Order: sequence, then C-alpha cells, then structure tokens
Amino acid sequence: MKFWKTFDIEVIKFKEGRHEIDFEIGDRFFQNFEDNEIVEKGNLAVRAILDKGANVIEVNFHIKGTVQLTCDRSLEVFDHPLDFSEKMIYKYGSEEKEIDEDVFMITRDTPVINVAQLIYEFILLALPLKKIHPDHRNELDDEELEAEGGYVYIDDELDAEADNPESHEEETKPIDPRWEQLMKLKNKE
Repeated sequence: MKFWKTFDIEVIKFKEGRHEIDFEIGDRFFQNFEDNEIVEKGNLAVRAILDKGANVIEVNFHIKGTVQLTCDRSLEVFDHPLDFSEKMIYKYGSEEKEIDEDVFMITRDTPVINVAQLIYEFILLALPLKKIHPDHRNELDDEELEAEGGYVYIDDELDAEADNPESHEEETKPIDPRWEQLMKLKNKE
C-alpha cells in the first residue's frame, strides 16, 4: 500500500499554475504489477509537469532511462533506452470516470490522483514490438526488416522505366466511363 502512495499527486493542495513532481522508477516498481512479464527491471526518472487551470489539469510526463528486456531472437537480456513524453488531461466534472484514453473526469473535491498505473502503461506502450538485442539488429533478414519498417522494395520494371526516357510516353488505354468526364475537365485546364 505504501508503494502506491508514492505515486499520488495531491491535486487539491496545488494552486492554479505550473508544478513539477519527480518520481524514481526502479525494479520494485515493476514488481508491483501483476502482468510484469514484459518488463521486470528498469531504472527510469519521471518528471510530471502539472499545469493546473480553473477547469482542467494537464499533466505532461517525461520519462527517461532504461528498461531491461529479453531479446525475442537470442533470449539475451539487454538494456533498452527510453526517452519519451506523454500527456494526460483531467477535467473537472460531476463524477470520476475515464472519458478517453487521454482524458479523465474528476470531481473538484478529488484529493489525489495516482499516476503509477499510467506511468506503467506509458512505459509498456513505448517498448518496441520486436525486442531485438543491439548486437543482433544488423543480422535481421529481409522479412524482419520489412516488418521493422527498414526495408524498401524496389520494382526492377519501375526502375528501368525511370532510366528510359522513351518509356515515359503515355500509353493509350481505354478510359473508364466513370472517369471520362473528369478527364475532359482536367484536359481543359
């Protein structure tokens, strides 16, 4: 119970304006979550910049540090760096409920908001889909590169056409009747 209280932000005590709150994340943080098989260890610093207004509280989180991951390919453990920002908005309303994934409604007499679960979810969402040890990243085959967004397919025919200026002549194909009127308008310009 004491662990969860360390991630409480006592919003009722803050006056309108900007406030900064720092949190330290260590291995113990990840052990307090039931589904912690993805990340079990880490060392991160979290800075929450709380901007309290008359009707809304905006909290910007900046999370920086490393988490320990297991490589999907070699099962080696490695430290993965993280450095990212997320934003959460708390609006005042008649009840406490989640409006959107980025917006919560709280009452004006809500004494504290606990951000432990939010921080945990932000960290999980910042992890790569494929966890590959840095030593093995240059060994990825074509399929894996394409999945990672690092592979570009080049069509030899298109490449040959780009080199051959004669191939740029328009081919005469029958025009779909649905587009014929639009083509006429285009050609008038």
